[in-house]
Amino acid sequence: MQECYRDEYVSALTQAFELYAVYHEKIKIGDEKIEKQRVASENCEREISISQKHKIKPKKNVLIFDVSSYLIRITGIDLTAMSAIEAGSALKIISEIGFDLSRWKSAKKFASWLGLCPGNKISGGKKLSSKSKRKSNYTATAFRLAANTLYRSQTSLGAFLRKLKSRMGAPKAITATAHKSTIIMYNMLTRSTAYVETGIEYYEKQYLDRTDKEFRATHKRARMPSYTTR
Repeated sequence: MQECYRDEYVSALTQAFELYAVYHEKIKIGDEKIEKQRVASENCEREISISQKHKIKPKKNVLIFDVSSYLIRITGIDLTAMSAIEAGSALKIISEIGFDLSRWKSAKKFASWLGLCPGNKISGGKKLSSKSKRKSNYTATAFRLAANTLYRSQTSLGAFLRKLKSRMGAPKAITATAHKSTIIMYNMLTRSTAYVETGIEYYEKQYLDRTDKEFRATHKRARMPSYTTR
């Protein structure tokens, strides 16, 4: 069966394809300029094996230089050691918030600025809503996207996400996990400490110990006698 296409549709499609190629070429040129600037600032040249180029096929929209090594050199720590934080996401976060986090006095205030803290809407002494405020913030979006990839992760953050999802649903669990990741990264950058993955077993043990402690405290309060004065 012969298909017929209208000329204006073919023309629009052709122009869109040409613009797509142009944009990707501009992105490639920008990546090359970033790489040259990085090499110039470090006063060294990075050698890349030609044989390795042919073995590894680069993915779409991925920077052509070693982002992880570059981030370690400028921050002193490996941010990609965190669960689900890839090199591209870490670079985007650093480009948004910078290196000096002294503007935020604590990790909680930093998370609140990102809009990853529970809301506190109160009227007449009654709490109406704890929904977090939505903000147009690229850093918060990067943390949420990273948290959304942890559903099958065999890490402590993955276990944390799955536990909360079963209790309060996916959206709140993702926000809470993003909040936890924000606290971790804030401490890493302000204290220059490396991230240590504790694993699922350690998280489950902590969770069971905390649950048992809360149960014992509740049981103890329930058994305490109540005294009334006449």
